[in-house]
Amino acid sequence: MPDPSLLLPLCSAAFVAGVVDAIAGGGGLITVPALLLAGLPPDLALGTNKGQAVFGAGTALWRFWRWGRIEKSRLAGPFALGFTGALVGAALLLVVPNRLLRPVVLVLLVAVAAYLALRRDFGAAPPIAPAPPTPRAQRMAAVLAWVIGVYDGFFGPGTGTFLILTSVRWLGDSLAAASAHAKVVNFASNLAAVLWFGAQGLVVWPIALPMAVAQTAGAALGSRLVVRGGNRLVRGAVLAVVAALCCKLAWDLVR
Repeated sequence: MPDPSLLLPLCSAAFVAGVVDAIAGGGGLITVPALLLAGLPPDLALGTNKGQAVFGAGTALWRFWRWGRIEKSRLAGPFALGFTGALVGAALLLVVPNRLLRPVVLVLLVAVAAYLALRRDFGAAPPIAPAPPTPRAQRMAAVLAWVIGVYDGFFGPGTGTFLILTSVRWLGDSLAAASAHAKVVNFASNLAAVLWFGAQGLVVWPIALPMAVAQTAGAALGSRLVVRGGNRLVRGAVLAVVAALCCKLAWDLVR
C-alpha cells in the first residue's frame, strides 16, 4: 500500500500532466519523474504511468468525439494501428534496451523544434477547406501511426507530439484538429501498453487509480482549452513540450 502522503503530490502531477497531454502530448514528462521520486523502481514507474495515463487519453478522446472534432473515418483504422504497434513495441522491451533510442529521439526533437520555430504558419487553419489528402499521404500517415504506436509501447516520450506533427504534415490538419485526432492513436497505444504492463504485474493500481482520477480531470480541462484556444495554444504547448523533452533526454544522456 502506497504512503498516503505521496498521493496528493502524485495526483497533482497527474492533473497537470492530463492538461498538457490533452493539448500537446508529453504528460509523461511530469508523471514518470514524479513516480520515480516517490520511490518506484523504473519498471513499476513506467507501468504505473501507463495505468493512469490511459484514462486521461480516453477522456480527451471522448470529449473531442462529443464535440464533433473526430472524423468517424479516422477512428477504427488509426486505433487498430496504434494498438497493434504498441503491443509490438512493448514486446521489444524484452530484447532491446530502450536507452538506445534516446540519442535518435533527441536529434528528431531538436529538428522538430527548429522547424516549428522557423515555420510559424505550420498547422495554421487554412482560410478555405483544404483538399483531401492523397492516397499516398494517407498511406504514409497510416504507416507513421503504426510506427509511433511501436515507439510508444517501447519508449514513449513525445508520442502525442509526433502524432500531431504527422497529422499536420501528411493529412493537412490544423494543429487543433491534429491534437484531437492524435488522441485516437494515443489512447490505443496506452491501452495496449496497460494490458501488457498489467499482465507483467508492473502497474501499482493503488497509485495508478487515484492518479487516473486527477488525470481525467486534467484531460477534460486540456481538451476544452484546445477547443477554445485553437492553433495558437497548441503551437505554444507543442514547442514547450518539445523543448522540455529535449532537455530531459539530453540530461539522461550526459548524467
